[in-house]
Order: sequence, then structure tokens, then C-alpha cells
Amino acid sequence: MAPYKYRGALNIGFQLSITVGILAANVLNYGFAKIKGGWGWRLSLGGAMVPALIITVGSLILPETPNSMIERGNQEEARTKLKRIRGIADVDQEFNDLVAASEASRKVEHPWRNLLQRKYRPHLTMAIAIPFFQQLTGINVIMFYAPVLFKTIGFGSDNALMSAVITGGVNVLATIVSIYGVDKWGRRFLFIEGGIQMLICQVVVAICIGVKFGVNGDPGELPRWYAIVVVLFICIYVAGFAWSWGPLGWLVPSEIFPLEIRSAAQSLNVSVNMVFTFAVAQVFMTMLCHLKFGLFLFFGFFVILMTVFIYFFLPETKNIPIEEMVIVWKEHWFWSRFMSDVDYPNGSIELKKGGDSYHKV
Repeated sequence: MAPYKYRGALNIGFQLSITVGILAANVLNYGFAKIKGGWGWRLSLGGAMVPALIITVGSLILPETPNSMIERGNQEEARTKLKRIRGIADVDQEFNDLVAASEASRKVEHPWRNLLQRKYRPHLTMAIAIPFFQQLTGINVIMFYAPVLFKTIGFGSDNALMSAVITGGVNVLATIVSIYGVDKWGRRFLFIEGGIQMLICQVVVAICIGVKFGVNGDPGELPRWYAIVVVLFICIYVAGFAWSWGPLGWLVPSEIFPLEIRSAAQSLNVSVNMVFTFAVAQVFMTMLCHLKFGLFLFFGFFVILMTVFIYFFLPETKNIPIEEMVIVWKEHWFWSRFMSDVDYPNGSIELKKGGDSYHKV
């Protein structure tokens, strides 16, 4: 539904909502922890029913998209909806692109089988690699277990919960930065800058914890200035994730899949994300006990891999209409070898980079 020029900023609203929810949960947990009589943890767990109820009710009144209307044959309603969304009367070119994409998708009987075709190799790779790498940044270790982690390295219970609130606040603010920057600086820049920022912070935190606690992991007393340094670099790490891999891990896969494989590819993307979210959450405590400060170096190694992967294999997708994304792959130094049998859309013959965006010529 989003215009391609603002697609990045609008799609990041999804990630912003997640970060606001995480911050709200951290604040509530901090408050519930002060309730006596064993009610704190009950309220903390039971409170999850409130957003679940809102989502359930909201889904009943969610409007249809022009794409979904076209898929069901309601083309005039789709045209009217598209005019209302764009705020202009002349939507013929975009509408015709949507109709053509819909007709092409109807010819696809087995989207999962098609996803394995050679011409979709770039899409399949990104559907698996991006969510895999997103979880191997280690962010959910921080967000899931921030109070446990901070308490392990010497914070008191209240300070550990408050530190989790601080990191949650940084997460929200940095995500807002990405809303401004994603369509201005591009996806690749944010991916690479965020990776470098996270790597530096992970190495610094590992050194700080290693120097203070050694390999035995005895926390002892943590000086105030030392605690501030650790929290500061963890916050910088969270900020690096929140304006790069956090929102872009959802945005980029959603804008590179053509309509004929979109449902299968998006399902695969989300499944990989959830599987590795679960895996990291399950093994974190064991890894922390065995690796200690080396846990941050473990995730730092994967941050190096993912940053190199983005640099070489992910083309810039800023300001490219989804229906024309095939041009990006055909112009890429590596993925073009898989796209030799794929035609350019609408008679385009190349992609020329002009200024800060791509244009068909």
C-alpha cells in the first residue's frame, strides 16, 4: 500500500510498534517487581492478554489493500481504494502494474516449488539469510534477558530492571531515527553502519566484562563508573541494531519478493526468524555460563559475517517499485547470472543510478 518513495519509513512503523511494546513491557515489569505477595509476576504475564485482545479486535476492522481486492476480482473497488490512498486521480500506471502482477501470480500453482527456481535464487537466499543473521546479532539476548544479564555482571535487582528500561528507551528512539534515514541514506548504508557499530560495542563490552570478571565469572562489586560504561556501550549496541538490522530485517524481505512467490517467501522469512529467535533464547543461559564474556565475541563474529554479506550480495532497494525490483537483481554483479532468462519489466533495458535513487531508462 505504501508509495515506493516512502515505503521504508512507513514499513518501519511495524518495527517501531514492536520497540514501543518492548519498552512498555520493561516499564511495567519494573513497576510490577515492587508489588508484594507474589502478584508481580502474575500481572506481568497476564498483562499480555491486553495487546492480544486489541490485535484480535483490530483485525476485524482492518481495511483491504488494493492488491487483495485485485486478487479477488474487485478491480473497480481496488482502483477507488488506490486513488484514496495515493490522494490523486491518475493511478493508471500503478494500477495496471498491480493487475499485471496479479495475473502473473494466478498462473503460479505451486509458489513453494517456484521459490526453488533458479531465477528466484536471490530471493530465496535473502529470505533465509537476513532473518538468520538478524537473530545472530544477539539482540534478543539483550532484550529477553537484559535484567538477568545486568544482574549477572553485578547490578542489583532494581538497577538491572531499570537498565532494561533504559535499553528499551534507546531501542525506541533509534528506531525513530531509522524512519528518517531509511529512505534518505538507503538500506545498505544502514545495514553496514549498524553492523560496524554493533561489532565495536560487542568487543568493548566483552573486554570490560573479561577484564573485570575474568574467566571465573565472579561478579563481586561493580564500580559505578564501570557499570555506566557497560550500560552505555550496550545502549550504543542496541541503537546500532534498532536503526539497521531491526527494522531492515523485516523491510527488505517484504520489498524484494515478486507477487507470484511473495506468500511463500514471506512465510519462509518469518519462519526462519522465529526458529532462530527460539533457538537463541533457549541456549543463551547455557552459553553465558560457559562462554561468559566470550558470548559477546561469539555474536560479534556473526556480525562481521553479516556485514560482509550485505556489502557484497545485497543491492540497494531504496526508491525502487516492487514491480520493478527484478531490474536490481539483473544489474547486480553476482545475482545477474541467475536472472539471464528474466525479462525487464515494461520494456526497460537497464537501470541507471542517478543521484540518490535508481531510474529506469
